[in-house]
Amino acid sequence: MTFKKFLPLAMAATALPALAMAQDAVPGEAADHTKFILTSVLFLVGGFLVFWMAAGFAMLEAGLVRSKNVTMQLTKNIALFSIAAIMYWLVGYGIMYPGDWLIEGWLGPFFAVTSLDPVGVGADAVDVGYASGASDFFFQLMFCATTASIVSGTLAERIKLWPFLAFVVVLTGFIYPIEASWQWGGGWLSEAGFSDFAGSTLVHAAGGFAALAGAFILGPRLGKYKDGRTIPMPGSNLPLATLGTFILWLGWFGFNGGSQLAMGTISDVSDVARIFANTNMAAAAGAVVVMIMTQLMYKKVDLTMILNGALAGLVSITAEPLAPSLFQALIIGGIGGAIVVFVVPLLDRLKIDDVVGAIPVHLVAGFWGTFIVAWTNDSASFGTQILGFAAIGIFVFVVSFIFFTIIKAVMGLRVGEEEELGGLDMAELGMEAYPEFTNG
Repeated sequence: MTFKKFLPLAMAATALPALAMAQDAVPGEAADHTKFILTSVLFLVGGFLVFWMAAGFAMLEAGLVRSKNVTMQLTKNIALFSIAAIMYWLVGYGIMYPGDWLIEGWLGPFFAVTSLDPVGVGADAVDVGYASGASDFFFQLMFCATTASIVSGTLAERIKLWPFLAFVVVLTGFIYPIEASWQWGGGWLSEAGFSDFAGSTLVHAAGGFAALAGAFILGPRLGKYKDGRTIPMPGSNLPLATLGTFILWLGWFGFNGGSQLAMGTISDVSDVARIFANTNMAAAAGAVVVMIMTQLMYKKVDLTMILNGALAGLVSITAEPLAPSLFQALIIGGIGGAIVVFVVPLLDRLKIDDVVGAIPVHLVAGFWGTFIVAWTNDSASFGTQILGFAAIGIFVFVVSFIFFTIIKAVMGLRVGEEEELGGLDMAELGMEAYPEFTNG
């Protein structure tokens, strides 16, 4: 490779900051075009980083379930993402960002099918003050799919494939878009002053509430709780679970950074960088706090707890990753990690079987992250934050509970005892992830 080969890249790298600086100083049409282009790029890059989180969820879940259920988890994860993509196009995006409300501030129009900007569209036919329609749709879709991924891990090792996917249709097409429209679509929560920058409640707690509803109806795995004791059921592959956590950590930079929703000015780019740094700090703090706590409480460090501690730190900072200082991000993420250590055994005492720990990580840490927004963001209030979390939580839990109940009555929800003991890979799919090993 010669320097000449790299010269265009070097010029482009130096030109982008200069371009941003120039548009700050020179208002008008050219500045608007620059904002449009750079914000569209932010959505596309952020979107494919959040898409990579789908791989993270798949690897995390595959590592934390037993070997006889790994193929099932992988199948559920690729299927749920694909279903989310179709349902969000068909109904979800139109409900979430309504042009005209069916019920003002509460419910957008059904079956407002998403259409893209025309091929070769010019500046005269788009909103140059924002971003391309396709980039916005692509970015927002990834959040919808993430919500469904959260449910998958909690209900692992005992739910049938097709009934689970039937619920995904409802969750991604209707439940998530409706509650998200209340805030991000300019609905009643937005008007009330609720603040959720990137989705601690709208995405993570919502997925946690749906998972909780499913766990109540589905019940625990066979043998999980016996004679007043919790029976450990170790995952099949901790290296895979660790890889999944790192992938999620990486994808979260797109999740939070892209939620700045603008990259056309010096201040926007600086804010995106600040978001990246705070996001990373919260994850690191969550992991370190869990490492110390498990050593002190159990005399040994627990890797699975550390992984969930990092994720809880990420969920905690997601509601407000911009306003905090690095020290505040450390506190927020660290407390998120501590939540995992206390809530995981609490769920076991309540006999709520959450295979991967999604409820502590996404629901409970999601509440913490949403509530503490008012600490660093002067425009938010603790009361309004609680109101928003409660409204979304009640809506998602109740509607999910109803649909899980309907699906159970119509299709059945749980595999039979023999199928569960033998593993869902063979019972539901007829193939194994590790065919050379004995089921365990």
